[in-house]
Amino acid sequence: MAGEGGTVGGEVDSIGADLSQAEARSALAWWLQAGVDVAIQEEPRNWLKPRAARPTVPREGPSVPEPPNVRPPTHETLAELQDWLATSVHLPLASAAARRILPHGPANAAIMLLSDAPALEDYAARQPIGGDAWELTKRMLAAIGISPEEAYSASLSPIHAPGTRLTGSDRDDYAAIARRHIQLASPKRLLLFGDAASQALLGKPVAQARGHVHKIEGVRTVATFHPRHLIKRPLDKSLAWRDLLLLMEDES
Repeated sequence: MAGEGGTVGGEVDSIGADLSQAEARSALAWWLQAGVDVAIQEEPRNWLKPRAARPTVPREGPSVPEPPNVRPPTHETLAELQDWLATSVHLPLASAAARRILPHGPANAAIMLLSDAPALEDYAARQPIGGDAWELTKRMLAAIGISPEEAYSASLSPIHAPGTRLTGSDRDDYAAIARRHIQLASPKRLLLFGDAASQALLGKPVAQARGHVHKIEGVRTVATFHPRHLIKRPLDKSLAWRDLLLLMEDES
């Protein structure tokens, strides 16, 4: 082994001796052209490892405007609130494709009807209460001496979103909007139709809330069954009639 090692060492020395100074300068020049201008590192390097991405510096450019209604409007007028309900993308269940049913009727109305979220027949009629339920509502109003034109009608939620339900948080958000809605509409009396409106503003379902006079934003309020419910369960019409009489009693 020693003899073989000596032979190899002698051959290497012989090759080094044969490399002339000119050839050494030529090889060095080639290395420099190839970019080999530093000593080779002793630690192994993974040449296949992806290079780290450089941090990107954001370029300055024109500011992007905020989407509409990021900040709720001040709601100083009823018209402003109605416009916000018609356009805001930040209402619970709102989306670009959401279908909306907006309130209608005069301010300072003889009565405000606040109903559950609109159903398909309401959307078809483009009003908070539509179809057969609206026909029954008109008869209920006539029974207490109020024409449909004297009533202000609104839904707790203006969004018609089939297959979805308001969460507790959504209901709280809409309750706050409804209270401001009542303030700005300033009706003489308020009739809550259905469980959603009753739960949101009174904290209890219609079965528990009806039969009593409540005050919401200073307005005399009674909760009763939604006309859709009365169509399905006619026997409850007598209870709803008592609720209407209670609502219309003198406040003295």
